[in-house]
Amino acid sequence: MPITGLSEAERADALDDLADWDYDEARDAITRRFVFTDFAEAFGFMTRVAIVADRVDHHPEWSNVYNRVDILLTTHDCGGLSARDIMLAQAIDSFVD
Repeated sequence: MPITGLSEAERADALDDLADWDYDEARDAITRRFVFTDFAEAFGFMTRVAIVADRVDHHPEWSNVYNRVDILLTTHDCGGLSARDIMLAQAIDSFVD
């Protein structure tokens, strides 16, 4: 079954529930910056995210500098934001909120 992008209404509803995420209109993606106390805490967070992302076969674009982790979620298979991104963002939020 092909992965489909979110409609404008679906995207708006999803973003209402993801208040800490920003919408990147140019990439039809969502982004969020996480700041931790140190590198070890940031790396531990990334490990937890990696396990979930691998389990659902949906991998973030991300970067890490010391205590900061920047994440961008978009679905390349549909060329933009999909339900998979929203689900992964919610899982990621559960690790920090």
